[in-house]
Amino acid sequence: MDLNLKNKIVVVTGAAGLKGSIGETIVQALANEGAIPVIVCRNDRGFGYEKELKAKGIDALFVKTDLSDHNQIKVAAEIIEKKYGHIDALINNVGVNDGAGLDASVDDFMYSLKLNMVSFFAMAKYCLPMLKKTKGNILNIGSKVALTGQGGTSGYAASKGGVLGLTREWAVDLIKFGIRSNAIIIAESWTPAYETWIKTLENGDEKLQSIVKKIPLDNRMTTPQEIADQCLFTISEKSSHTTGQFITVDGGYVHLDRSLLTE
Repeated sequence: MDLNLKNKIVVVTGAAGLKGSIGETIVQALANEGAIPVIVCRNDRGFGYEKELKAKGIDALFVKTDLSDHNQIKVAAEIIEKKYGHIDALINNVGVNDGAGLDASVDDFMYSLKLNMVSFFAMAKYCLPMLKKTKGNILNIGSKVALTGQGGTSGYAASKGGVLGLTREWAVDLIKFGIRSNAIIIAESWTPAYETWIKTLENGDEKLQSIVKKIPLDNRMTTPQEIADQCLFTISEKSSHTTGQFITVDGGYVHLDRSLLTE
């Protein structure tokens, strides 16, 4: 299916993670569709990703930005506007499950909010003039933690809950401009960060098998590619009448009947 994303300018935050991370996978999927990916992230890997894409003849831009700093986000938006003049979609992907729980300092909690939620607001605010020009759309990457809790991660849970609230609020706020706003909710996805976490556990393999058994569809984790594919479909004009939605890509992990898990 041609998603008609060729030459569409799509900004993706937090997309300079390791190869195989969700953001990096989204960027590669965009490039494969002929879109123009704009990576906004603090990691210097973004320079390498930009170079790799350009070597393949793909227009791309990396804007090094600390997404916990709204002033840097404002500058990033100005750089993007100067180069392209408009954008067609904003994918707020940055997210760090940082373990800022009730035992953390208030400063740690506030930092978690700044990175995981305030950055979404600032990106939307400063990119809005460019989105208005194209009647573009916003896609926020959410987490099951907003719906289920996890334990020991108050900052991340509060942020991701706020992201879902912002998604619906913006769908209402921006409907007069023809701008859609949706969220993808992720549960268990095998990313480099997930693999690193598993390796820190004394019983990592056992824990992994326990998690996988609880994913109803195929008893496997969602792949980053499956998440990227859903993202691209959602930002495309194939989803032109979809707004204010929380789209859960998780093999039924969050919502399906627990009776499916009985052996």
